[in-house]
Amino acid sequence: MDRGTGRSTFLLTVALLLVFGGGAIGGLVQSDFGAVRVQDVRFPVADGRVMHAKLYRPNGATAEAPAPGVLAIHGYINTNETQSPYAIELARRGYVVLAVDQPGHGYSDPPAFAGGFGGPESLAYLRSLAFVDPEQVVLSGHSMGGWAVLIAAAVAPGDYTSIVVSGSSTGTFGAPEGTPTYPRNLGLVYSTYDEFSELMWGAPTGAEAPATAKMQALFGTDAPVEPGRLYGDLDAGTARQLYAPAVTHPGDHITTAGVAPVIDWVQRTTDAPYPLPASDQVWMWKEAGTAIALVGFVLALFAVAGLLLDSRAFTPLANHTAPAAGVAGFGWWLGAAIAAVIPAVTFFWAQNQTNAWLTPDRWFPQQITNGLVGWALFNGAVSLVLVLLWFAVAGRRNGARWDTLGLRVGGFFRAIAFAVAVVGSGYALLALSNGLFHTDFRFWVVAVKLLSTQQAQIALVYLLPFTAFYLVFGMVLHGQLRPRGSAGEGADAMIANALIAVGGFLVLLGVQYLALFSGRPLPFGEPLLTIVAFQLLFLMPVTAMLSTYLFQRTGSVWPGAWTNGLLVTWYVIASQATHFAG
Repeated sequence: MDRGTGRSTFLLTVALLLVFGGGAIGGLVQSDFGAVRVQDVRFPVADGRVMHAKLYRPNGATAEAPAPGVLAIHGYINTNETQSPYAIELARRGYVVLAVDQPGHGYSDPPAFAGGFGGPESLAYLRSLAFVDPEQVVLSGHSMGGWAVLIAAAVAPGDYTSIVVSGSSTGTFGAPEGTPTYPRNLGLVYSTYDEFSELMWGAPTGAEAPATAKMQALFGTDAPVEPGRLYGDLDAGTARQLYAPAVTHPGDHITTAGVAPVIDWVQRTTDAPYPLPASDQVWMWKEAGTAIALVGFVLALFAVAGLLLDSRAFTPLANHTAPAAGVAGFGWWLGAAIAAVIPAVTFFWAQNQTNAWLTPDRWFPQQITNGLVGWALFNGAVSLVLVLLWFAVAGRRNGARWDTLGLRVGGFFRAIAFAVAVVGSGYALLALSNGLFHTDFRFWVVAVKLLSTQQAQIALVYLLPFTAFYLVFGMVLHGQLRPRGSAGEGADAMIANALIAVGGFLVLLGVQYLALFSGRPLPFGEPLLTIVAFQLLFLMPVTAMLSTYLFQRTGSVWPGAWTNGLLVTWYVIASQATHFAG
């Protein structure tokens, strides 16, 4: 075994320990160390669609001793896993929790937004379970999931006990208007720094939402609503309480401050089988476990890539790096700044332009993915023009050739097979971990999930545009920005390229949230796409480092382009909503 193979083998060993150690932690916490059974369930609905959910059933919940039930529904472009902090905490308190994938999300059939966002049909299914007490059912939803449960409450007004919505509102996107008597016993969690305050309550910031006429009408008062004060009467079903934790919209389901109000309201309005203080929370250990597994997954990709390049099948790809002929000195800093700034500056604009003319259809059925593809192709085109101009004007003068850009022709099809093997090994690792521990690789909104059959078919259409972006991405990083006279190898180059890839988004999000945390609205608006951008803080540096490593080993941009194209397509398609049911 040579030194390179030994390093890759050691790295793979570490990666596997992280994946299975982290998965075990996540699985044990999620199941309350065996006290809660966690299983996937599917149920048909009236229009022929099939809904998917994760069911948390405490061992004490039986047909002879039914337990209170909680319907938990996530927000837009999330899945049932983002409800796991609520589900874990409520299940360990004895509640049966049904955490649903909304239509078109996760593994529920498309289209998105169908059937009242899945609220009424999910409530009916939860109440049909023999081990659920139909007289004690709480509705809980975050963001668009709040609209789902509000619609369910309107459709079946006698089928629930109370309701708690986080980062959501009445009277928005089909959710009925709230009154002092509808819905029954409402807990409202609306955070001080919620990014969607204008959409939800017509307020510039979350802190100003309690003073809006809309919220005052819901609470039956003509003064600003006071957080923590109980309005109305629990026995009469007219109770209202506002919780205002100092977190953001996605922070509602990833902070103890955001989770505690949901626990508190559910326990106050039902008979908790095993009551615990709302401050007693353990869900973060599950999140830590799946985050550890996510790190292991990334390391495994590098390790498997290294082992494959040392194997007989893929050795022909390796060790063909052409001499560096890129820009150096001030030119490198200028080029790096341009490469970092342009993707961030165009992030909102390019996606909005794409979605203005590309309506989800049979071929491109995911709206957010369409926007990301449009952004990627626009930036790829701009970068290609700039790198070719440099190549023609200055690059050739400094000795640049096509192979210095990584465009070596040999091994094209072998590079595709290599990428399939690398990403396929990561997929197999996820499938095994999911089968053993019933968890995926995730932290917060960053999630690597298994694809459904339909999502796998959708991914084939989006693969080429994402791969094209990463082809040009590689030409810029490893051709134009590989300074002449330097090796451009090792960890230094990987770190530098990761910073170039993510730097603009760090600045963009810093500007947005500096204003928000200072009590002002997001200066560029776009709350949804701002939250989407958080995922690029993971994807961009990981793909930059993977691209750099593979270029250092092969001297070609093709292995990195195909590997990153497959990886990002898988990641995005599995995590986004599908809007067309063709």
